[in-house]
Amino acid sequence: MSETGSNKDVSEEHLPSEQASAEAGTLVPAGEPFADPGLPPHEHRIQDIDERAARRSERTVALLFTLSMPATAAFIAAYVTIGVDEILYVWPIGHISALNFALGVTLGVALFCIGAGAVHWARTLMSDVETADERHPISAPPEVKAKVMSDFRQGAKESGFGRRKLIRNTMFGALTLVPLSGLVLLRDLGPLPEDKLRHTLWETGKLLINQNTDEPLKPEDVVVGSLTFAKPEGLEEDAHDFQDQIAKAALMIVRIQPEDIKDKRTLDWSHQGIVAYSKICTHVGCPVSLYEQQTHHVLCPCHQSTFDLADGARVIFGPAGHALPQLRIGVNKDGYLEARGDFDEPVGPSFWERG
Repeated sequence: MSETGSNKDVSEEHLPSEQASAEAGTLVPAGEPFADPGLPPHEHRIQDIDERAARRSERTVALLFTLSMPATAAFIAAYVTIGVDEILYVWPIGHISALNFALGVTLGVALFCIGAGAVHWARTLMSDVETADERHPISAPPEVKAKVMSDFRQGAKESGFGRRKLIRNTMFGALTLVPLSGLVLLRDLGPLPEDKLRHTLWETGKLLINQNTDEPLKPEDVVVGSLTFAKPEGLEEDAHDFQDQIAKAALMIVRIQPEDIKDKRTLDWSHQGIVAYSKICTHVGCPVSLYEQQTHHVLCPCHQSTFDLADGARVIFGPAGHALPQLRIGVNKDGYLEARGDFDEPVGPSFWERG
């Protein structure tokens, strides 16, 4: 039985002859039925034969590299000047973040111009002569290494990198500016607190507002044994930064008989035995809210840190490392309790130990 499609069915008359191969300009090796077609004839580009066309391509590449530079500068400017809460309407996308849109467009243009410039340079000005090289072992002998270096120098020469200074200089400029985009983004590795954590909204003359009634407090509103929570005048719960501000300015107010106050400064900073302390625990920032009127102790419900409000809110139990900051208070001409400045030290969990 014959095998369909096997080499046995192929007649020698259908194989290319040495004469036909010779006429085609190729040589058929012994034992190979098909000739190596070789590479197609090389077609020169317009830039290879017309220097004016080459100059136009050079200017195009330089223009693309140059456009990348202001795009990078615009990226940095947008990052610095546009607020994170600004909204922009872009048809047909709709309402989007103006900052994200500006950053995406400017960085996209910067990177596209560099990529397009490099591609146009390679396709129009760099050498496009096809070369074929035989495969060789990984460990190259010295003569091969010498050939590689020679080819590299030849390629560098043919690329025009040294001769076409306009392309080289604009490429260096674009590649130098683009990394600045990444450096600017390093800013978001963490906030820049400056001195924001050292200050709160409390300042001289700000009224103490009852957080439950949203009304200013008078001394008679605070009775012995009570615990009242207050916020600074002007801080509204619908404000976009309310949580950020109340986390630093939350106030705890109690009234103690003046003769029961042990610490002189605590007494001096109070009004008729009314003392005001930060509500934020100095351990991990939990809200202190459990008050024992007989001992004048307050307890943090998270880790049971206990503070003595009659003795400068010093720590008498638990993991907290510092006393609660005290707010100096007084009464204005209308009889309302007001602040006489900010807290005496930063509020929160051991901030002053971190500098």
